[in-house]
Amino acid sequence: MTVQQDSPGDSDTQDLEVWIDQDLCTGDGICVQYAPDVFELDIDGLAYVKSSDDELLQDPGATTPVPLPLLQDVVDSAKECPGDCIHVRRVKDNVEVYGPDAE
Repeated sequence: MTVQQDSPGDSDTQDLEVWIDQDLCTGDGICVQYAPDVFELDIDGLAYVKSSDDELLQDPGATTPVPLPLLQDVVDSAKECPGDCIHVRRVKDNVEVYGPDAE
């Protein structure tokens, strides 16, 4: 399955960002297995997103861009997350396209 087949709209031309709700994170680490360049488990056992320069973003609601080559891995992370805590949204209108609040 290609990214375009699994993505709503024209995600290949849209800027997307991802964030994790740590209040719901189970610390399972599935997201890190799928997309280690985007997610990381911290010493508190919870998952966080990383900046494009690999810095762990620990502020509540911190977002990071979703690189197009990693989109499918990030989408799979959101779909498989047992805590339903991974949110992927379009930057231009803040509409969630993957995750528990996706339309």
